[in-house]
Amino acid sequence: MHDQKIILSADTPCDVGEELKARYHVSLYPLHIILDGKQYTDGLDITSAQLYEAWWKHKLLPRTAAINPEEYQRYFATFLEQGYDVIHISLGSGISSSNPNAQIAADALKGKGNVYVIDSCSLSTGFGLLVCEAGERIQAGMPAMQIVEEVSALTQDTRASFILDTLEFMRAGGRCSSIAQIGATLMNLKPTIIVKNDRQGSMVVGKKYMGKLAPSLMKYIDDQLKDRTDLVLDRVFVTHSGMDDPAIIDKVVTRIRELQPFREVFVTQASCTISCHCGPNTLGVLFLTKPGSVN
Repeated sequence: MHDQKIILSADTPCDVGEELKARYHVSLYPLHIILDGKQYTDGLDITSAQLYEAWWKHKLLPRTAAINPEEYQRYFATFLEQGYDVIHISLGSGISSSNPNAQIAADALKGKGNVYVIDSCSLSTGFGLLVCEAGERIQAGMPAMQIVEEVSALTQDTRASFILDTLEFMRAGGRCSSIAQIGATLMNLKPTIIVKNDRQGSMVVGKKYMGKLAPSLMKYIDDQLKDRTDLVLDRVFVTHSGMDDPAIIDKVVTRIRELQPFREVFVTQASCTISCHCGPNTLGVLFLTKPGSVN
């Protein structure tokens, strides 16, 4: 058993939800949301629903801002002063400067204690999966260095994807062209966004489904999980950005349970950082695969 006390920390967009945050004693550090010239703190003083309303009513688009090195430094220092080692898992460096900023802070604190920063190479519960894996290892009494090594090795085994109901928010944020959006709207296409962990969390468009959201989601779940033998069955996340019809979530969970014997299925809502880029009615299924599986 390892005696050193370890704090498990992560950026808020890991989206693990209250149950797992409590189970693994995760300290979450919130990103900033800037809307109409005001700065908010993700998860504390603004909700995804408020962000959507600002867009639909006033065409105000929120911006997200990473945590700067000074903020991380102050945050990590409080734990080091209490005698903890810190393992911090960050939003993928391919989509946010949170990871390099956390690394700068960790380097600045050398000599005052150990801060280990892991680039999740993912977003949302794609890196929430890694937070759980780190939490399990801390509870098993593993030393920090070994945990960092093992969890870092798992970054390429996360599978994160989402199906979008609207491209409006992606377009407004400059992540897809207006022409692509018009085409998708006219044809009632629901595109899949795939998070590329071999590109540190940057995103690409995957399969497009035609028709209404609920049947499209069922096809997407089947495509993700059906007949797969390369899955790690400890846990799966269903993460959404707020659904107009919450009954869809129950149908998704039922379908997942029909397809694969996951030990735990967690439903979580995406943070504002994630939601403001993808818009409402976005839903994804996120899981780990065995090492060496092809994404």
